[in-house]
Amino acid sequence: MKKIAIVTDTNAGILQTDTENLENVFVIPMPFAINGEEYFEDVNLTQEEFYRNLTDNADISTSQPSIGNVIELWENLLKSYEKVLHIPMSSSLSKTYETAQNFSKDFNGRVLVVDNKRISVTLKQSVLDAVNMVKDGFSAEEIKAYLEQNKLESSIYIMVDTLKYLKKGGRITPAAATIGTLLKIKPVLQIQGGKLDQFTKVVNEKIARIKMINAIKKDFSGRFKEYVDNSEICLGVAYTNCKEKANIFVDQIKKEIVNVPVKFVEPLPLSIACHIGDGALAIACFKIYKGKQNEK
Repeated sequence: MKKIAIVTDTNAGILQTDTENLENVFVIPMPFAINGEEYFEDVNLTQEEFYRNLTDNADISTSQPSIGNVIELWENLLKSYEKVLHIPMSSSLSKTYETAQNFSKDFNGRVLVVDNKRISVTLKQSVLDAVNMVKDGFSAEEIKAYLEQNKLESSIYIMVDTLKYLKKGGRITPAAATIGTLLKIKPVLQIQGGKLDQFTKVVNEKIARIKMINAIKKDFSGRFKEYVDNSEICLGVAYTNCKEKANIFVDQIKKEIVNVPVKFVEPLPLSIACHIGDGALAIACFKIYKGKQNEK
């Protein structure tokens, strides 16, 4: 029997095809309802199709993966693996963790669900950390403990290009959205510990990029200074349907922050895009696992 299977979902920015290069990693596609029809990210719903429907004002909503499908995956994996380590999106953004945790109790300790408080590129790094820790001989219990111990060691700042979808999702009032649109205000949001909150407001994208970079710099000189000094932290850039803008942002980041590498430049998960729309830019930083000797 193989030792540990690692399960996550497409909210980590890991697609089915990516698992070909990730040993013992399995990805659950996140479900969407579009005009009453069910779709699954990276199965019968591509990024292009999603944004086309979003632009056309289709009725789009997200939901949890079917727990029946999740349990079936666990049962199949346990035929070949001793343990399953399940790493879903942050419990602060979805009930996915709570549901999985409740049903994992029926597996006599062979399924461990991690409350990692992460999403997008920060969650992807947690999955990669788990992969490397398996290779280093850690147990599933030790990996779960490590990921939960370091769950808050990340930051995400997101510039939203339009207030339309925040209004639609009820995260801001229609009046605030109207005023913001008239004044061309762009909110910058943050995810700290999994919760999506407002960070600041700006009047254009140029200022938003500067504000986000400065916020990361403050993190690096403050709560993450030790990780910067020990080369235990990386950057990521994520975006919604604006790859060219993201590449320009990456060039700006590399000029402003020279001592921390940009590891990922990737689309934001569609579960987030559903609430913030296209044209959004995000910068993230996250602690990385550097190997067994480093943990001693």
